[in-house]
Amino acid sequence: VALGAEGALGGEVHIDFAPLRLHFFAPTAGAPVGAPLVEVATMNARGLLEYEHYRTKPEPPTAVAPATVEAAVDGEEGEGAAAEPAADAPAPDAKGLWEEEFQSHKDTKPRGPASIGFDVSLPGFAHAYGLPEHAAALNLKDTRGEGGYAEPYRLFNLDVFEYDLDSPFSLYGSVPLLLAHARDRAAGLLWLNSAEMYVDVARSPAAADAPAEVLTHWMAESGVLDAFVLLGPTPRALAAQHTRLTGTPALPPLFATAYHQCRWNYNDDADVRAVDSAFEAHDFPYDVIWLDIEHTDGKRYFTWDERKFPAPAQLQRDLGARGHKTVVIIDPHIKRDDAYAVHAEATRRGLYVRTHANETFDGWCWPGSSSYLDFLEAEVRSFWASRLQLDSYAGSTRQLHVWNDMNEPSVFNGPEVTMQKDCLHAHGTVEHRDVHNLYGHLQAMATREGLLAREADGPAGRERKRPFILTRAFFAGTQRLAAVWTGDNMAKWEHLGAATPMLLTLGLAGI
Repeated sequence: VALGAEGALGGEVHIDFAPLRLHFFAPTAGAPVGAPLVEVATMNARGLLEYEHYRTKPEPPTAVAPATVEAAVDGEEGEGAAAEPAADAPAPDAKGLWEEEFQSHKDTKPRGPASIGFDVSLPGFAHAYGLPEHAAALNLKDTRGEGGYAEPYRLFNLDVFEYDLDSPFSLYGSVPLLLAHARDRAAGLLWLNSAEMYVDVARSPAAADAPAEVLTHWMAESGVLDAFVLLGPTPRALAAQHTRLTGTPALPPLFATAYHQCRWNYNDDADVRAVDSAFEAHDFPYDVIWLDIEHTDGKRYFTWDERKFPAPAQLQRDLGARGHKTVVIIDPHIKRDDAYAVHAEATRRGLYVRTHANETFDGWCWPGSSSYLDFLEAEVRSFWASRLQLDSYAGSTRQLHVWNDMNEPSVFNGPEVTMQKDCLHAHGTVEHRDVHNLYGHLQAMATREGLLAREADGPAGRERKRPFILTRAFFAGTQRLAAVWTGDNMAKWEHLGAATPMLLTLGLAGI
């Protein structure tokens, strides 16, 4: 089977059926057309392709009446004889298969175990990169053996305050992309699966009869095997192949690359104006000032505290007159207050994520009791976008841009400070476990839709501006929608040092 690699250069995949293996071949970097291909990736080389499937939980065995037992012994069916369970059905009380507990939380797992895993070997490579987001080295460490980590790299978006350094533990975003590079070749693998994932990385050193090799083992709690092998053969070609799949970064507005002034928290209109005036007095250039959650009316997003910010639109216009933009925080959790228009409409239209019992999910975040919009639904994304329009978002102007925070999603009273995996999306048809790592990406998609619509509105001939969006949570392809940052560090020199490999890894993953 011939595959396209880069221009006139071609790659091949050879398929072995018993045992099943896929061998991927590509040209070496700089090789002329027609030169021999080299093997750059092998899927299932170690036979680790395994998968579960959805099942119906078997009923627990019932007590059998004595007469029924006697009838069964005599070879008769008997009224109480139980049907044989499916050959591969785990026992109803098998630990962790049909139900899991984490501290005080319970995951019902109504479809049973649904994990999937496979291995990919990368012959001819000793260096591997990618798998953001982790506070870890640029060149991925082994997760087996001495000198590396004792656990695999975890991809599961979480709100991790003041995160540990040099760790494979999850942070705010996930891109399940691994890249390998050698002097004469480059290859990669992208697995488009947004469930919780683990990736083991190991290396086999070169020997007399075998090249060096990077060995990887990918495991996800659920989802499908929707994987793409990138054949290179150069880093530039890898980047092109990856962005053809997930998209290129959106061109940011010019001010996005300038100095931004942000802290928690500016108290009121006078505080913002005092900071702005101080920058002017000291002739210190800045382009953007940011407002955190205290600008809102009781942490109700799309609102303003009228006592602190009595004229927010005028404030934005005054700042804008000197070329200064405003960014406000808008998180995905919505305060459960029937007098709050956003919550009232979302409730009436059934736009929230639901529990496994099909009730509106109620979690705890900055406003207290909160519900979370189901951004998996196009209708919900359109609703969110509509709230960003000038006629809906009172006090907003075209000078206002958006910061999406806490969108892993963060749930203070949830397991690992996030949403229960058995919550339901799309009118109860999709479990949260299958789409967890997409949540922040989808919120950013809705925000971008709204800001683009806001710019499109207005008289013909008016100059349209590119929007600025910052998101904390992300997935493969978020670069098309928003910028990201590396989250809540500790403002120490060690964390500043860790930011460099983190940012480089994000860049390699297209973010």
